[in-house]
Amino acid sequence: MSTNVLEPRADATVPGTGFTKAHDLFRESVRQFIEQDINPYVDEWEEAELFPAHEVFRKAGDLGLLGLSYPEEYGGMGADYWYNIALSEELAHINGGSIPMAMGVQTDMATPALNAYGSPELKERFLAPAISGEAVCSIAVTEPGAGSDVAAIRTKAVRDGDDYIINGSKLYITNAVQADWICVLAKTSADAGYRGMSLIIVPTDTPGFSVTRKLKKLGNWASDTAELAFDDVRVPVSNRIGEEGMGFIYQMEQFQNERLVSSAGCAATAEKILKMTIDYCRGRETFGRPLIENQWIYFKLTELISEVEFLRQMCYHCVRTMEAGKDYTREASMAKLKAGRLAREVADTCMQFHGGMGYMEEYPLARYFRDSRLWSIGAGADEVMLGIIAKYEGIAPGK
Repeated sequence: MSTNVLEPRADATVPGTGFTKAHDLFRESVRQFIEQDINPYVDEWEEAELFPAHEVFRKAGDLGLLGLSYPEEYGGMGADYWYNIALSEELAHINGGSIPMAMGVQTDMATPALNAYGSPELKERFLAPAISGEAVCSIAVTEPGAGSDVAAIRTKAVRDGDDYIINGSKLYITNAVQADWICVLAKTSADAGYRGMSLIIVPTDTPGFSVTRKLKKLGNWASDTAELAFDDVRVPVSNRIGEEGMGFIYQMEQFQNERLVSSAGCAATAEKILKMTIDYCRGRETFGRPLIENQWIYFKLTELISEVEFLRQMCYHCVRTMEAGKDYTREASMAKLKAGRLAREVADTCMQFHGGMGYMEEYPLARYFRDSRLWSIGAGADEVMLGIIAKYEGIAPGK
């Protein structure tokens, strides 16, 4: 692979990217999976405010979708990261954001640190079943008093011989109701600041662990979100990912995967909604002519299409930078910031152009309007992205 960030692959089917004919075939298999096994049931799952994660993930695992860039020895495909981006883009064809978010947690939020820093034994026990879809997993960082300020978490893991005893709580945790194991960020040293945190795998059948409540949300209804409690939860020290005290660093690295794939998915979903809006405006007549012939409408749609393309290309640039072995935190933060704000603008504009029809729950736009609002909050709020970018630009005030 060339180390020139700007040089496209010679066999690329999309200029300036690493997508090849093999990626195109992969996209077709993902699309077929969505059409057969997901979209026919999304409305039912949304109504129930829960989807059968083990059933869906097992099917996804059989297709190799849950470990695309992970080693083959643990059931992964050993593929390049362009497959992860292709998957994120194809998941935009699902009729709602719940399932893409849940799968994203499994593939790019709960498992990257385990794959990169976990012991072989830990990977065999927890990564392999997550890749096959036999196990549902989750990542637990946010707490009632610590969201964007990750360094302020209070959940503690105190060493007791060969075990950690974990006490604390976590909030807004995706997949947690159905999870078989959770990657928990906890303080393993009281006085070391962000250097005193570790990532620890906690099986959900461990005594002392409990889901205290399943949360109701504005959007993404079918994706379960929960508050968790840890009451003297005892797990082996061997369940720690990597070195003690490195959990914060590992989590910050892990966030970049999360922000990149979510931004790519955001661009693809926004494009889908814009195309749907164009079709509606072509067929909807007001004052004797189609809505699309109104200059304000087609100019605004054209502007948003351009913004979506810029976001997509920034995501592709991040992958090229990743493949070159370079830091892409600045660019991933920019993409994440733009994704959240653009999703809100697309949702609001397309809702306006649909009028009363867009406001109806029977129409897809209402669900998108609700689901898309999370992009500016989850995986680091807009304000956190601005802070990261400002630091990279050297304009943030020092402490």
